[in-house]
Amino acid sequence: MKTFDLSLYLVTDRDLSLGRSLESVVMEAVEGGVTMVQLREKNCSGKMFYEEAVRLKKCLKPYGVPLIINDRLDIAMACDADGLHIGQTDLPYDIVRRLFGKDKIIGLSVESVQDTLDANALDVDYIGISPVFGTPTKTDTAPALGLEGIREISRISRHPSVGIGGINSHNAGVVIAAGADGISVVSAIMSAPQPREAANELRNIVNTLKSNKL
Repeated sequence: MKTFDLSLYLVTDRDLSLGRSLESVVMEAVEGGVTMVQLREKNCSGKMFYEEAVRLKKCLKPYGVPLIINDRLDIAMACDADGLHIGQTDLPYDIVRRLFGKDKIIGLSVESVQDTLDANALDVDYIGISPVFGTPTKTDTAPALGLEGIREISRISRHPSVGIGGINSHNAGVVIAAGADGISVVSAIMSAPQPREAANELRNIVNTLKSNKL
């Protein structure tokens, strides 16, 4: 059975970790309230990616926090990750689901209303609304959707959603208020001097706004 909480979704970036090990930053963040971790590696070998994934999965298991792999189905299958996140230009969803299995978490980035309508025809587990705001950590995305984009996509989507792109403690609340089920952050935690405290602040913001929506 797939169980996951999109509230505070950390996407890793070792280049933003201020020289600290990726595992140390991630585990501090998990202790602070991160609910899901996506391992994203764009500039390392497949072997290094796999080894990092195995280490992270072992670290996260006692906390019950799912490990999601970005893009790479081969790595996700090799390390038996909990899930895979794919974009609009990655392997087609139906192929990923067939190879990865019905019990795995699969997330799909959507960059427009049409992407969202297309996703409604798929049994993906969640959508990533991307990008909400402009961000220097990911430059190959569509124009920023803004809060109006969050509202419209959340209104028409049949899947739970997480906002991605340029989100931090200053704007996390409005993203949840606009309809997202959670926020995805990179530098707001990876580059924070105290990742545990940064995660805790973000989680409290999300929890407060979600409670207000009930």
